[in-house]
Amino acid sequence: MANQEEIIQSLARTPLYQLGVELKARLTSFGGWEMPVQFSGISREHEAVRNTAGMFDISHMGKFTVQGKNLISQLQLLVPSDLSRLQSGQAQYTVLLNPQAGIIDDIIVYYQGEDTTGTQRALIIVNAATTGKDKAWILQHLNLDELQFQDISPDKVLIAVQGPKAIKYLQTSVQEDLQPVKAFGHLQATVLGKPAFIARTGYTGEDGFEVMVDPDVGVELWRKLHNAGVIPAGLGARDTLRLEAAMALYGQDIDDTTTPLEAGLGWLVHLDTKGDFIGRAVLAQQKATGVQRRLIGLQTQGRNIARHGYQILSAGKIVGEVTSGTLSPTLGYPIALAYVPTQLASVGQQLEVEIRGKAYPAVVVKRPFYRSKNRVTN
Repeated sequence: MANQEEIIQSLARTPLYQLGVELKARLTSFGGWEMPVQFSGISREHEAVRNTAGMFDISHMGKFTVQGKNLISQLQLLVPSDLSRLQSGQAQYTVLLNPQAGIIDDIIVYYQGEDTTGTQRALIIVNAATTGKDKAWILQHLNLDELQFQDISPDKVLIAVQGPKAIKYLQTSVQEDLQPVKAFGHLQATVLGKPAFIARTGYTGEDGFEVMVDPDVGVELWRKLHNAGVIPAGLGARDTLRLEAAMALYGQDIDDTTTPLEAGLGWLVHLDTKGDFIGRAVLAQQKATGVQRRLIGLQTQGRNIARHGYQILSAGKIVGEVTSGTLSPTLGYPIALAYVPTQLASVGQQLEVEIRGKAYPAVVVKRPFYRSKNRVTN
């Protein structure tokens, strides 16, 4: 059996790893990577993103480029969202589905347009822990005689700069004007004099940008942002921020046994405007007859935190399970996501959560738990 030292040595590290060591970040294992869980403290990092700006090393995320003359029509078969609606410079959050409409992963497709030869290009960002699985699935279902696929995951740094003042801090390093970029917009840009890809996307519920650059540029950009006052943030704050915004975490809130309709992601299922895709029959049936369970938002009383795996009770019977839970730094009370039967999923429904052998009151509340006033719209 491998000891702890051997496990740590086997973990991958991003090109920004050493910067975390220099800042004395607390490190943890995540999806096969050794990543900072916090730098100066989760609460401080969380607050920085909500009020000013924080930055995250997300270089561990999977990054694929795909191009070809029938790219969009081929990608349409893999996702329930209608990608044909995308214009150059727009992106779609969506999911890869298996034949049972279970979620293989949640991804973002950044459409980069079509050139004079009819060649279409896209960048696809996937979760770190599922990069290999996603790559295999995508390659299995694409016609590689028509398309070129490249995994650029090891070659690029990704930095997320998030918060109401993100644009102020980032703009000084970017040649192009970032102000006109809309939510889920993106562009080829120049960062510190070098080529870059910048998207106005993120996983915090705040306005912000994700910047993809070569490793040496990423190190320079991180140092410049840090010196300017942007707070480095780790996986801990990333989790509390995304949970307040009710953004699903793959492997906890969604997985290959949950469908997008069960997970409250019906807005990315476009049955009426696109043709066949993997999992369509199951989603069409669920749309017609309704789902048996739903992902809900929960609020518990006092400081009783409903954590992942805790059981949900109704009338003394187990009816569901918590998928994610924390004490919300912004709101000051415990919040959670959980799956329960549809008949118990209405806002205002009284339930209980079993915490250390005792049942505590909980109520179903609207999602997201927190909605930022700073976010830009499309």
